[in-house]
Amino acid sequence: MAVRTTDGGPKVHRGIASYCLLTGGNPADAETSSDSDFDRHVLASILAVGTMDGGLVCERVGLSNEDLALLLERYFPSVRIRAQELLLRFAPNDSEEVAMLRDLLLAQRSSEGDTGRWLASMIARRAIEPNHLWEELGLRDRGELSRALNRHFAPLAGRNTKNMRWKRFFYRTLCEDEGLVICTTPVCTECKDFNLCFGDESGESRMAERRREALLQAASS
Repeated sequence: MAVRTTDGGPKVHRGIASYCLLTGGNPADAETSSDSDFDRHVLASILAVGTMDGGLVCERVGLSNEDLALLLERYFPSVRIRAQELLLRFAPNDSEEVAMLRDLLLAQRSSEGDTGRWLASMIARRAIEPNHLWEELGLRDRGELSRALNRHFAPLAGRNTKNMRWKRFFYRTLCEDEGLVICTTPVCTECKDFNLCFGDESGESRMAERRREALLQAASS
């Protein structure tokens, strides 16, 4: 996988091609019944959606290129970072917001090893993007995000007892842990912003939607 991407070509082809390069299969058909297969799918999805955004993949997914090289060696050994990319010695220049969320996730880890550490950085970085968090991670639905959080950050995920949107839940948790009051309404159901925190998060993933469009276009041509 090239660490740098260009703007040439549709984003869908770049994202799906990156996922296929990493795993050998299409994201829509990923088998995730085992925890190891699921972790591999999640990591591949985040890397793939990072390539769709363009620019330096390390920056888009919140990893140093050393960590990205280790991740690829562990999960996708057939793919390598080019030697000239390693010479860049890229280290994420995290905003305070990203750093706080990453630290929150790291403090609530429930899995050992590097995978949880990588995911903490990747989730924190992708959380500052504008869409639903599961979409910005390239996942197929919100359920996959919930599964990943319960697997690797169970103490934190377990605090989301009212099924709040994950991004909203993270920021609410950060404020509460700092002793800040972010809501003036005592009961969520009385809040005018209820749908912002608890609204529907269903829909097609970014890559699945683009893949469907590409298949429809190919069928009609």
